[in-house]
Amino acid sequence: MHKENFEITLENISKIEGHADLDIKVKEGLVEDVRLRITENKRFFTEAVRGKPAKAVHQIVSRICGTCSIAHLTACIETVEDIYGHEPSEQTLLLRHLLLYGLNIRDHAMHLYLFCLPDLFGKDSILDFPDDDSYEHELVHRALDVKSTGNKLSIIVGGRAVHSPFPVVGGWIKVPKKEELKALIPELKKARTDAMEFVKIFYDCQFKLDNPNNEYIALKNDDFSYLGKQLCSTEKYCIPKEQFVSHLEQKVIPYSQALGFHFSGKPYIVGALARMNLNGNSMHAQTRKDLEEYMKVFPSSNIFHNNLAQAIEIVNCIDRAIELIEKYEEKPEKPPVLLKPVKQEGIGVIEAPRGTLYYHLKVDEIGKITYANLVIPTAQNQIMIERNSGRIVQACLDQEKGKEIIQHEIEKLIRAYDPCMSCATHFLKINWKERE
Repeated sequence: MHKENFEITLENISKIEGHADLDIKVKEGLVEDVRLRITENKRFFTEAVRGKPAKAVHQIVSRICGTCSIAHLTACIETVEDIYGHEPSEQTLLLRHLLLYGLNIRDHAMHLYLFCLPDLFGKDSILDFPDDDSYEHELVHRALDVKSTGNKLSIIVGGRAVHSPFPVVGGWIKVPKKEELKALIPELKKARTDAMEFVKIFYDCQFKLDNPNNEYIALKNDDFSYLGKQLCSTEKYCIPKEQFVSHLEQKVIPYSQALGFHFSGKPYIVGALARMNLNGNSMHAQTRKDLEEYMKVFPSSNIFHNNLAQAIEIVNCIDRAIELIEKYEEKPEKPPVLLKPVKQEGIGVIEAPRGTLYYHLKVDEIGKITYANLVIPTAQNQIMIERNSGRIVQACLDQEKGKEIIQHEIEKLIRAYDPCMSCATHFLKINWKERE
Protein backbone atom coordinates (compact mmCIF):
# COMPACT_ATOMS: atom_id res chain seq x y z
CA MET A 1 0.00 0.00 0.00
CA HIS A 2 2.65 2.50 0.99
CA LYS A 3 4.49 2.48 -2.33
CA GLU A 4 1.33 3.39 -4.19
CA ASN A 5 -0.01 6.84 -4.88
CA PHE A 6 -3.06 7.77 -2.81
CA GLU A 7 -4.80 10.56 -0.94
CA ILE A 8 -6.03 10.74 2.63
CA THR A 9 -9.04 12.98 3.19
CA LEU A 10 -10.18 13.62 6.76
CA GLU A 11 -13.62 15.15 6.48
CA ASN A 12 -15.82 17.19 8.78
CA ILE A 13 -13.65 17.52 11.87
CA SER A 14 -16.32 18.28 14.44
CA LYS A 15 -16.60 20.28 17.66
CA ILE A 16 -14.81 23.40 16.43
CA GLU A 17 -15.81 26.99 15.73
CA GLY A 18 -16.53 26.17 12.09
CA HIS A 19 -15.48 23.19 10.04
CA ALA A 20 -12.16 21.67 9.02
CA ASP A 21 -10.90 18.98 6.68
CA LEU A 22 -7.38 17.63 6.24
CA ASP A 23 -6.12 16.45 2.83
CA ILE A 24 -2.86 14.54 2.51
CA LYS A 25 -1.39 13.39 -0.81
CA VAL A 26 1.13 10.55 -0.91
CA LYS A 27 3.27 9.66 -3.92
CA GLU A 28 5.65 6.71 -4.02
CA GLY A 29 5.43 6.33 -0.25
CA LEU A 30 6.24 9.99 0.47
CA VAL A 31 3.93 12.71 1.76
CA GLU A 32 3.73 15.18 -1.09
CA ASP A 33 1.19 17.73 0.14
CA VAL A 34 -0.74 18.52 3.34
CA ARG A 35 -3.66 20.94 3.50
CA LEU A 36 -5.58 21.79 6.65
CA ARG A 37 -8.75 23.43 5.33
CA ILE A 38 -10.63 25.35 7.98
CA THR A 39 -14.01 26.66 6.87
CA GLU A 40 -15.25 28.97 9.58
CA ASN A 41 -18.85 29.94 10.00
CA LYS A 42 -18.58 33.69 9.70
CA ARG A 43 -19.72 35.13 13.01
CA PHE A 44 -18.58 38.74 12.47
CA PHE A 45 -17.57 39.52 16.06
CA THR A 46 -14.96 42.07 14.95
CA GLU A 47 -17.72 43.85 13.07
CA ALA A 48 -20.42 43.29 15.69
CA VAL A 49 -18.49 45.25 18.33
CA ARG A 50 -18.11 48.35 16.16
CA GLY A 51 -20.23 51.19 17.45
CA LYS A 52 -20.64 49.54 20.84
CA PRO A 53 -19.49 51.24 24.08
CA ALA A 54 -15.99 50.05 24.91
CA LYS A 55 -16.88 49.63 28.58
CA ALA A 56 -19.56 47.04 27.74
CA VAL A 57 -18.05 45.12 24.84
CA HIS A 58 -16.38 42.45 27.02
CA GLN A 59 -19.72 40.70 27.44
CA ILE A 60 -20.15 40.57 23.66
CA VAL A 61 -16.76 39.03 22.90
CA SER A 62 -17.25 36.62 25.79
CA ARG A 63 -19.71 34.88 23.46
CA ILE A 64 -16.96 34.05 20.96
CA CYS A 65 -16.30 30.82 22.84
CA GLY A 66 -18.24 29.08 25.58
CA THR A 67 -15.19 27.11 26.70
CA CYS A 68 -12.86 30.12 26.87
CA SER A 69 -15.40 32.89 27.50
CA ILE A 70 -13.50 33.99 30.61
CA ALA A 71 -10.30 34.35 28.59
CA HIS A 72 -11.96 36.57 25.97
CA LEU A 73 -13.74 38.59 28.64
CA THR A 74 -10.49 39.18 30.56
CA ALA A 75 -8.44 40.06 27.47
CA CYS A 76 -11.07 42.57 26.39
CA ILE A 77 -11.31 44.19 29.83
CA GLU A 78 -7.52 44.52 29.95
CA THR A 79 -7.56 46.15 26.50
CA VAL A 80 -10.24 48.70 27.41
CA GLU A 81 -8.39 49.56 30.62
CA ASP A 82 -5.30 50.14 28.50
CA ILE A 83 -7.32 52.54 26.35
CA TYR A 84 -8.43 54.51 29.42
CA GLY A 85 -5.08 54.33 31.20
CA HIS A 86 -6.66 52.59 34.18
CA GLU A 87 -4.56 50.52 36.60
CA PRO A 88 -6.68 47.83 38.31
CA SER A 89 -6.55 47.49 42.08
CA GLU A 90 -4.62 44.76 43.87
CA GLN A 91 -7.88 43.03 44.77
CA THR A 92 -9.10 43.16 41.16
CA LEU A 93 -5.88 41.55 39.93
CA LEU A 94 -6.11 38.86 42.61
CA LEU A 95 -9.66 38.04 41.54
CA ARG A 96 -8.65 37.95 37.86
CA HIS A 97 -5.92 35.47 38.67
CA LEU A 98 -8.39 33.30 40.59
CA LEU A 99 -10.91 33.45 37.75
CA LEU A 100 -8.28 32.38 35.21
CA TYR A 101 -7.05 29.59 37.49
CA GLY A 102 -10.61 28.28 37.70
CA LEU A 103 -10.91 28.46 33.91
CA ASN A 104 -7.70 26.52 33.33
CA ILE A 105 -8.51 23.83 35.89
CA ARG A 106 -11.88 23.28 34.25
CA ASP A 107 -10.72 23.57 30.65
CA HIS A 108 -7.58 21.43 30.95
CA ALA A 109 -9.47 18.77 32.93
CA MET A 110 -12.13 18.50 30.23
CA HIS A 111 -9.57 18.21 27.44
CA LEU A 112 -7.07 15.92 29.13
CA TYR A 113 -9.20 13.63 31.23
CA LEU A 114 -12.20 13.21 28.95
CA PHE A 115 -10.77 13.51 25.42
CA CYS A 116 -7.07 12.57 25.61
CA LEU A 117 -7.14 9.97 28.38
CA PRO A 118 -8.88 7.31 26.24
CA ASP A 119 -5.91 7.39 23.82
CA LEU A 120 -3.58 6.41 26.66
CA PHE A 121 -5.78 3.46 27.59
CA GLY A 122 -6.38 2.28 24.03
CA LYS A 123 -10.04 3.31 24.13
CA ASP A 124 -12.12 5.14 21.57
CA SER A 125 -14.06 7.11 24.18
CA ILE A 126 -14.29 7.76 27.89
CA LEU A 127 -17.60 5.89 27.64
CA ASP A 128 -15.62 2.72 26.91
CA PHE A 129 -14.08 2.72 30.38
CA PRO A 130 -15.80 -0.31 31.94
CA ASP A 131 -17.86 -0.07 35.10
CA ASP A 132 -16.40 -3.35 36.33
CA ASP A 133 -12.83 -2.03 36.21
CA SER A 134 -12.52 -0.22 39.50
CA TYR A 135 -9.39 1.75 38.50
CA GLU A 136 -10.62 3.05 35.14
CA HIS A 137 -14.10 3.69 36.54
CA GLU A 138 -12.60 5.63 39.43
CA LEU A 139 -10.49 7.71 37.02
CA VAL A 140 -13.64 8.93 35.30
CA HIS A 141 -15.10 10.07 38.64
CA ARG A 142 -11.84 11.80 39.57
CA ALA A 143 -11.77 13.55 36.22
CA LEU A 144 -15.26 14.92 36.72
CA ASP A 145 -14.43 15.96 40.29
CA VAL A 146 -11.39 18.00 39.19
CA LYS A 147 -13.37 19.68 36.42
CA SER A 148 -16.21 20.43 38.85
CA THR A 149 -13.78 22.10 41.26
CA GLY A 150 -12.58 24.45 38.52
CA ASN A 151 -16.19 25.26 37.71
CA LYS A 152 -16.99 26.08 41.32
CA LEU A 153 -14.00 28.40 41.65
CA SER A 154 -15.08 30.26 38.51
CA ILE A 155 -18.67 30.52 39.73
CA ILE A 156 -17.74 31.88 43.16
CA VAL A 157 -15.34 34.45 41.72
CA GLY A 158 -17.05 35.38 38.46
CA GLY A 159 -20.73 34.65 39.09
CA ARG A 160 -20.86 31.97 36.39
CA ALA A 161 -18.34 29.55 34.89
CA VAL A 162 -19.33 30.73 31.41
CA HIS A 163 -19.93 34.39 30.47
CA SER A 164 -19.13 35.58 34.00
CA PRO A 165 -21.14 38.71 34.92
CA PHE A 166 -19.09 40.03 37.86
CA PRO A 167 -15.83 41.18 36.14
CA VAL A 168 -16.13 44.60 34.50
CA VAL A 169 -13.81 47.28 33.18
CA GLY A 170 -12.00 48.66 36.21
CA GLY A 171 -12.98 46.05 38.76
CA TRP A 172 -15.72 43.76 40.04
CA ILE A 173 -19.41 44.56 40.40
CA LYS A 174 -19.68 41.95 43.15
CA VAL A 175 -16.73 40.49 45.01
CA PRO A 176 -16.84 36.96 46.45
CA LYS A 177 -17.30 36.36 50.15
CA LYS A 178 -14.13 35.28 51.90
CA GLU A 179 -15.94 32.44 53.64
CA GLU A 180 -17.23 31.12 50.29
CA LEU A 181 -13.71 30.93 48.91
CA LYS A 182 -12.23 29.42 52.07
CA ALA A 183 -14.93 26.76 52.08
CA LEU A 184 -13.66 25.64 48.69
CA ILE A 185 -10.10 24.94 49.92
CA PRO A 186 -10.77 21.32 51.07
CA GLU A 187 -12.24 20.53 47.67
CA LEU A 188 -9.26 22.15 45.93
CA LYS A 189 -6.89 20.02 48.01
CA LYS A 190 -8.77 16.85 47.10
CA ALA A 191 -8.74 17.85 43.44
CA ARG A 192 -4.98 18.41 43.74
CA THR A 193 -4.46 14.81 44.88
CA ASP A 194 -6.44 13.56 41.89
CA ALA A 195 -4.65 15.91 39.50
CA MET A 196 -1.27 14.65 40.73
CA GLU A 197 -2.20 11.12 39.68
CA PHE A 198 -3.17 12.32 36.22
CA VAL A 199 0.21 14.07 35.89
CA LYS A 200 1.92 10.71 36.34
CA ILE A 201 -0.36 9.10 33.77
CA PHE A 202 0.52 11.70 31.14
CA TYR A 203 4.19 11.59 32.12
CA ASP A 204 4.23 7.84 31.46
CA CYS A 205 2.67 8.35 28.02
CA GLN A 206 5.09 7.30 25.26
CA PHE A 207 3.57 9.34 22.41
CA LYS A 208 6.25 11.36 20.68
CA LEU A 209 6.77 13.80 17.80
CA ASP A 210 9.92 15.87 18.25
CA ASN A 211 10.97 18.95 16.36
CA PRO A 212 13.89 20.72 18.06
CA ASN A 213 13.59 23.68 15.68
CA ASN A 214 10.15 24.73 16.91
CA GLU A 215 9.84 28.25 18.31
CA TYR A 216 7.55 28.74 21.30
CA ILE A 217 5.95 32.06 22.29
CA ALA A 218 4.24 32.92 25.60
CA LEU A 219 3.77 35.68 28.14
CA LYS A 220 6.66 35.77 30.60
CA ASN A 221 5.95 36.29 34.29
CA ASP A 222 7.33 35.50 37.73
CA ASP A 223 4.37 33.51 39.08
CA PHE A 224 3.31 31.26 36.18
CA SER A 225 0.02 33.08 35.89
CA TYR A 226 -1.90 33.90 32.73
CA LEU A 227 -1.28 37.65 32.85
CA GLY A 228 1.88 39.52 31.99
CA LYS A 229 3.45 42.49 30.21
CA GLN A 230 6.06 40.94 27.93
CA LEU A 231 6.14 38.10 25.46
CA CYS A 232 9.17 35.88 25.22
CA SER A 233 10.44 33.34 22.74
CA THR A 234 12.49 30.20 23.18
CA GLU A 235 14.82 31.93 20.70
CA LYS A 236 16.07 33.91 23.73
CA TYR A 237 14.45 37.31 23.24
CA CYS A 238 11.50 39.20 24.72
CA ILE A 239 9.28 42.03 23.53
CA PRO A 240 6.67 44.24 25.23
CA LYS A 241 3.19 42.86 24.62
CA GLU A 242 2.33 46.03 22.70
CA GLN A 243 4.82 44.98 20.01
CA PHE A 244 3.33 41.52 19.51
CA VAL A 245 1.32 42.39 16.42
CA SER A 246 4.32 44.06 14.75
CA HIS A 247 6.07 40.68 14.81
CA LEU A 248 3.07 38.85 13.41
CA GLU A 249 2.63 38.17 9.72
CA GLN A 250 -0.77 37.02 8.54
CA LYS A 251 -0.57 34.12 6.11
CA VAL A 252 -3.43 33.78 3.67
CA ILE A 253 -4.00 30.06 3.11
CA PRO A 254 -5.70 29.74 -0.30
CA TYR A 255 -7.52 26.49 0.48
CA SER A 256 -8.67 27.58 3.95
CA GLN A 257 -10.92 30.38 5.13
CA ALA A 258 -8.85 30.83 8.30
CA LEU A 259 -5.69 32.91 8.41
CA GLY A 260 -2.46 31.43 9.69
CA PHE A 261 0.35 33.36 11.33
CA HIS A 262 4.12 33.61 11.30
CA PHE A 263 6.05 35.24 14.15
CA SER A 264 9.23 37.04 13.10
CA GLY A 265 9.07 35.28 9.76
CA LYS A 266 8.37 31.67 10.71
CA PRO A 267 5.68 29.42 12.18
CA TYR A 268 5.54 29.05 15.94
CA ILE A 269 3.64 27.35 18.75
CA VAL A 270 1.62 28.80 21.61
CA GLY A 271 -0.02 27.00 24.51
CA ALA A 272 0.85 25.09 27.67
CA LEU A 273 4.06 23.62 26.24
CA ALA A 274 5.26 27.10 25.30
CA ARG A 275 4.42 28.38 28.78
CA MET A 276 6.23 25.48 30.43
CA ASN A 277 9.30 25.88 28.23
CA LEU A 278 9.51 29.58 29.09
CA ASN A 279 8.07 29.82 32.62
CA GLY A 280 8.56 26.41 34.21
CA ASN A 281 10.88 27.77 36.87
CA SER A 282 8.25 30.26 38.05
CA MET A 283 5.67 27.66 39.06
CA HIS A 284 4.43 27.57 42.64
CA ALA A 285 7.13 26.26 45.00
CA GLN A 286 4.91 23.40 46.18
CA THR A 287 4.13 22.41 42.59
CA ARG A 288 7.82 22.35 41.70
CA LYS A 289 8.64 20.32 44.80
CA ASP A 290 5.96 17.68 44.34
CA LEU A 291 6.30 17.40 40.55
CA GLU A 292 10.06 17.81 40.25
CA GLU A 293 10.49 14.40 38.62
CA TYR A 294 7.94 15.15 35.90
CA MET A 295 9.15 18.67 35.19
CA LYS A 296 12.64 17.48 34.27
CA VAL A 297 11.48 16.78 30.73
CA PHE A 298 11.09 20.52 30.11
CA PRO A 299 12.05 22.39 28.05
CA SER A 300 10.73 19.90 25.51
CA SER A 301 10.23 19.85 21.75
CA ASN A 302 7.83 16.88 21.86
CA ILE A 303 4.40 18.31 21.01
CA PHE A 304 2.70 15.53 23.00
CA HIS A 305 4.28 17.05 26.11
CA ASN A 306 1.74 19.85 25.66
CA ASN A 307 -0.68 17.51 27.41
CA LEU A 308 1.78 16.84 30.23
CA ALA A 309 2.30 20.59 30.58
CA GLN A 310 -1.46 21.07 30.87
CA ALA A 311 -1.67 18.36 33.54
CA ILE A 312 1.07 20.10 35.55
CA GLU A 313 -0.64 23.47 35.06
CA ILE A 314 -3.76 22.14 36.78
CA VAL A 315 -1.75 21.39 39.93
CA ASN A 316 -0.07 24.80 39.75
CA CYS A 317 -3.45 26.53 39.34
CA ILE A 318 -4.74 24.76 42.44
CA ASP A 319 -1.66 25.69 44.49
CA ARG A 320 -1.81 29.31 43.36
CA ALA A 321 -5.55 29.49 43.99
CA ILE A 322 -5.23 28.15 47.54
CA GLU A 323 -2.47 30.66 48.28
CA LEU A 324 -4.51 33.60 46.95
CA ILE A 325 -7.67 32.52 48.77
CA GLU A 326 -5.79 32.36 52.07
CA LYS A 327 -4.48 35.92 51.63
CA TYR A 328 -7.73 37.33 50.23
CA GLU A 329 -9.39 40.04 52.31
CA GLU A 330 -12.80 40.98 51.02
CA LYS A 331 -13.13 44.70 50.28
CA PRO A 332 -16.04 46.51 48.61
CA GLU A 333 -15.12 47.53 45.09
CA LYS A 334 -15.41 51.24 44.41
CA PRO A 335 -16.61 52.27 40.95
CA PRO A 336 -13.46 53.06 38.95
CA VAL A 337 -12.84 56.62 37.85
CA LEU A 338 -12.14 56.32 34.13
CA LEU A 339 -10.76 59.14 32.05
CA LYS A 340 -13.00 60.96 29.61
CA PRO A 341 -13.18 59.10 26.30
CA VAL A 342 -10.69 60.19 23.71
CA LYS A 343 -9.79 58.84 20.30
CA GLN A 344 -7.43 56.12 21.47
CA GLU A 345 -6.40 52.49 21.07
CA GLY A 346 -5.36 49.74 23.45
CA ILE A 347 -3.71 46.35 23.58
CA GLY A 348 -4.55 43.37 25.75
CA VAL A 349 -2.64 40.07 25.81
CA ILE A 350 -3.33 37.16 28.13
CA GLU A 351 -2.65 33.43 28.13
CA ALA A 352 -5.85 31.53 27.33
CA PRO A 353 -5.83 27.77 28.02
CA ARG A 354 -4.76 27.12 24.43
CA GLY A 355 -2.17 29.88 24.21
CA THR A 356 -1.58 33.58 23.70
CA LEU A 357 -4.74 35.61 23.08
CA TYR A 358 -4.24 39.09 21.59
CA TYR A 359 -6.75 41.97 21.53
CA HIS A 360 -6.33 45.31 19.76
CA LEU A 361 -9.21 47.81 20.01
CA LYS A 362 -9.69 51.42 18.91
CA VAL A 363 -12.33 53.85 20.19
CA ASP A 364 -13.64 57.21 19.03
CA GLU A 365 -14.18 60.45 20.95
CA ILE A 366 -17.35 59.18 22.62
CA GLY A 367 -15.86 55.86 23.73
CA LYS A 368 -17.32 53.57 21.06
CA ILE A 369 -15.38 50.84 19.29
CA THR A 370 -14.23 51.70 15.77
CA TYR A 371 -11.82 48.79 15.17
CA ALA A 372 -11.15 45.34 16.57
CA ASN A 373 -8.40 42.84 15.82
CA LEU A 374 -8.37 39.53 17.69
CA VAL A 375 -5.63 36.91 17.29
CA ILE A 376 -6.78 33.52 18.56
CA PRO A 377 -4.41 30.76 19.78
CA THR A 378 -5.72 28.06 17.45
CA ALA A 379 -5.12 30.28 14.40
CA GLN A 380 -1.53 30.82 15.55
CA ASN A 381 -0.96 27.05 15.80
CA GLN A 382 -2.70 26.21 12.54
CA ILE A 383 0.38 26.10 10.30
CA MET A 384 2.33 23.88 12.70
CA ILE A 385 -0.65 21.52 13.08
CA GLU A 386 -0.71 21.16 9.31
CA ARG A 387 3.03 20.58 8.99
CA ASN A 388 3.22 18.08 11.80
CA SER A 389 0.22 16.18 10.46
CA GLY A 390 2.32 15.48 7.38
CA ARG A 391 5.27 14.45 9.53
CA ILE A 392 3.24 12.01 11.58
CA VAL A 393 1.76 10.44 8.43
CA GLN A 394 5.22 10.07 6.91
CA ALA A 395 6.47 8.37 10.07
CA CYS A 396 3.54 5.94 9.89
CA LEU A 397 4.22 5.20 6.22
CA ASP A 398 7.89 4.55 6.94
CA GLN A 399 6.86 2.06 9.61
CA GLU A 400 4.34 0.35 7.29
CA LYS A 401 1.38 1.18 9.51
CA GLY A 402 -2.15 0.64 8.24
CA LYS A 403 -4.91 3.11 7.47
CA GLU A 404 -6.71 2.87 10.80
CA ILE A 405 -3.50 3.43 12.73
CA ILE A 406 -2.63 6.46 10.57
CA GLN A 407 -6.05 7.96 11.21
CA HIS A 408 -5.70 7.50 14.96
CA GLU A 409 -2.17 8.93 15.00
CA ILE A 410 -3.40 12.11 13.29
CA GLU A 411 -6.26 12.42 15.77
CA LYS A 412 -3.85 12.06 18.68
CA LEU A 413 -1.57 14.75 17.21
CA ILE A 414 -4.42 17.21 16.77
CA ARG A 415 -5.59 16.55 20.32
CA ALA A 416 -2.06 17.21 21.57
CA TYR A 417 -2.30 20.80 20.34
CA ASP A 418 -5.71 21.17 22.03
CA PRO A 419 -7.22 23.40 19.36
CA CYS A 420 -10.94 24.09 19.35
CA MET A 421 -11.34 21.09 17.04
CA SER A 422 -10.17 18.70 19.76
CA CYS A 423 -13.45 18.56 21.68
CA ALA A 424 -14.44 15.05 20.61
CA THR A 425 -12.94 11.63 21.08
CA HIS A 426 -13.61 10.38 17.56
CA PHE A 427 -13.91 13.27 15.14
CA LEU A 428 -12.18 12.26 11.91
CA LYS A 429 -13.54 10.36 8.94
CA ILE A 430 -10.99 9.23 6.38
CA ASN A 431 -11.62 8.53 2.71
CA TRP A 432 -8.65 6.86 1.06
CA LYS A 433 -8.49 7.76 -2.63
CA GLU A 434 -6.11 5.92 -4.90
CA ARG A 435 -4.27 8.29 -7.23
CA GLU A 436 -3.76 7.44 -10.88
